[in-house]
Amino acid sequence: MAGSLFDQLKNVGLIDEQKARKAKKDKHQQAKQNKSQKGGKHADPALSDTARQAAEVARQKADRDRQLNLERQQQQEKKAAQAEIRQIIAANRLQDITGNRIFWFADGQWLKSLSVRPEIQQRLATGSLRIASFERGYVVIPQVAAEKILQRDPSALIPPGCDDASKIPEGDRDYYAGFPVPDDLGW
Repeated sequence: MAGSLFDQLKNVGLIDEQKARKAKKDKHQQAKQNKSQKGGKHADPALSDTARQAAEVARQKADRDRQLNLERQQQQEKKAAQAEIRQIIAANRLQDITGNRIFWFADGQWLKSLSVRPEIQQRLATGSLRIASFERGYVVIPQVAAEKILQRDPSALIPPGCDDASKIPEGDRDYYAGFPVPDDLGW
């Protein structure tokens, strides 16, 4: 772009004709004063209002661009993590788990079920297998794959059941040890 700074700012629409003339006049008067005070030597003129406005606009634009780039980068990282999760689940999902037992689990506030074989049900109950959300459904994956998914996005996994023995007092734990609660009653 050829032309003076004022011409460029006018073309962009940051200043109008009156402000440009006033700034040019102020700059000329200041240069005359500096010349008379310094005996002909020019001192660096202070930034005019329009130049300060232009610098402020440029700074704001740089801040806005930096923020947009940061948001874009975060979105790309999130997409990459989701793609990694899909690959982990696709590579590690257990095939042929369908059986005659129903395994009930909570997904948020909803109670869901999977028809599984008895050995799969037992492994799900003990925590050696986990359930993951995948393509609008649920799949069973090993605990090793679940740990990899937890590092990327914990919301992709269904939380395990509430069988936390650490919440039970020690005296009650000994008493209730003789009364195991089955995962699912088969009638």
